[in-house]
Formats: sequence, C-alpha cells, structure tokens
Amino acid sequence: MAREAGMDLVEVAPTARPPVCRIMDYGKWRYQQQKKEDKSRASSRAGQLKELKLRTVKIGDHDLQIKINHARDFLKENNKVQFTLQFRGREVAHMDLGREIFKKIKAELQPFSKVERDTKLEGRRMTLVLQPEHKSAAAAAKPAAPKVTPSIATAPATVARPQPAAVAPAAVQ
Repeated sequence: MAREAGMDLVEVAPTARPPVCRIMDYGKWRYQQQKKEDKSRASSRAGQLKELKLRTVKIGDHDLQIKINHARDFLKENNKVQFTLQFRGREVAHMDLGREIFKKIKAELQPFSKVERDTKLEGRRMTLVLQPEHKSAAAAAKPAAPKVTPSIATAPATVARPQPAAVAPAAVQ
C-alpha cells in the first residue's frame, strides 16, 4: 500500500502491541526535522563578536559617533563588540589619546553594555571588548513608570504651622 502511494512505511512505536506504523515520506520528514534543529540552534546561539576598527587616534568626533552608533546596534542585537585602535608611526608615543577615545566610547555605551575586557595594549594595537547588558537594555527600551503607592508609613509627616493670632473685634461704643 505504501509503495503504491510512493511513500515509506515507518514504524512509529515499535514497543506498542501491535506495533504502530505510519505511511509517510520519510525523506521529507527528516528534512523538516533538520530544518527545525538548525533554526533552534541558530536562535539559541549566543551573539557573535563584531569588530569595529579605528585606524588612527586622529579620528573626528562625527566619525567616532558613527562607530559608536554601529556598536549600539550590535549590542542591541545581543552581539559583543570589539573596538580595535591601530597606532601608526609616531602615534605610539600618544597612548593617552587612545585611552581618551576608549573612555568616550565606554561612557557613550555604558547604558547598553558592560566591559568584558578593558583597554588592553598589544604592540601597536589597543583593544576594548564590550558585551550587551541585558537588564539595562530592557530598561532603556521600556522606560519605567514612577510607582506611586499611598501608604501611611511613607506619607510625609504634617508640619504644624503657627496660626496667626486671632484679632478680637473692637468693642463698639
């Protein structure tokens, strides 16, 4: 019967009495199972490491801001971000400029990330790795409404104010 339909006879429950079989296209079923596994593996995978390169310490403010915006997008997508600053020629003598750039980057991305590996110098290359901050990213996406819960214990104490002296009406003569 399965051959006539061009399908496969698949034993589903061999331990059952009588054994349970199903007529199905086994190749198609295996393909669908593989697709499901691939999809679940891709969604459960942790974020990737994205690298942003700064080629000189003489980077302009606007160019640096664009790099920071790209990093913010990567962090929102749950990816880690590595900043790499390449020192060229005599720039090596000015490591402090590189550290200042990385301080700016950390300050700008502080609400969205936490430092995984702080500023590190390797030869002529300085690196900084940031990872997404899950709780603050959710808080930044959804601003919290102020909580107002009236309660006797938290209500401010009333302050007794001195009352002006009552003026007695003048006696009419």
